[in-house]
Amino acid sequence: MEKMNRPTPRQRFIAALERRPLSGRVPHFELVFYLTMEAFGKVHPLHRDYRQWLQMEEKERELHRRDMADLYIATAERYEHSAIFVHPNPDTFDECARLVEIIRQRAGDRFFLMKHGDCTFCIPEGDSVLAFCRCLKHDPQRLKVEMEAAVALKLQEAERWKRTGGLDGFALCSDYCFNKGPFLSPGQFNEFVTPYLSRLIRGYRELGFYTIKHTDGNIMPILDQLVEANPHALHSLDPQAGVDIVEVKRRCGDRLCLIGNVNCGLLDSGSEREVIESTRYALQHGMPGGGYIFSTSNCIYTGMPLAKYELILDVWRREGNYR
Repeated sequence: MEKMNRPTPRQRFIAALERRPLSGRVPHFELVFYLTMEAFGKVHPLHRDYRQWLQMEEKERELHRRDMADLYIATAERYEHSAIFVHPNPDTFDECARLVEIIRQRAGDRFFLMKHGDCTFCIPEGDSVLAFCRCLKHDPQRLKVEMEAAVALKLQEAERWKRTGGLDGFALCSDYCFNKGPFLSPGQFNEFVTPYLSRLIRGYRELGFYTIKHTDGNIMPILDQLVEANPHALHSLDPQAGVDIVEVKRRCGDRLCLIGNVNCGLLDSGSEREVIESTRYALQHGMPGGGYIFSTSNCIYTGMPLAKYELILDVWRREGNYR
């Protein structure tokens, strides 16, 4: 009976998002775990060739969906993730809904399920940088109209998810910042991002979804605006950009859950001692008072030594426990 009444990883993840007191180990998840080939001998869903999908008959596609679902579940089980960020391939509503359905069929409500749900302006890439900056200067109203339409479309999609069921929330993964600071000035961010991010999150909340706002880089100049937008959690608290979880916790730890701050760069190229120190620092300063989810400062990306990720999990299992 005691085992039956034990909270599921999903329930504990939600408790952390709501900053409710927890006993036992602090919840953990990673935005993406790309090392599936090394860990399981299988290509990550995002790395699979879409051209193959186009050539599959429906029976093959269903096997592909089930294989992806099993891989997400196996990753969560082996590395004790409380949540799964679903990345469908191909990325359509129907395919994602089917993938979520299969995961729920196979894992029940054990894991918190989320998908990407951002539409706000991120750092533009490649040739789009000049076009964006030109529009920012000469036709700012066009950008605002574009944002209004994008938010409306995302909330329409969220209404479909509400009817479909299975999904717990959204990870809002538009990156706003470099290591030196945000791409837009705080004033520009307040004009072109914050109102639309706030509206998007408010709409998700009204539909009953949880929201995790992700952005790498130095968020400190816009931290108050990110908090003002009212997400349930903020990820990734990037120490490579000088973001200190102590300061973030002091300024806004009573208003939202914090996720991350274990230095990804050290997992890639640092010593074991440096990795352990970064892990301990995040746990020691993130856990007090609750409202913290253990995570790296980005994701477990391709090329990262799997042993380094397993090292931070060893520290987390020993030292990431509430009394």
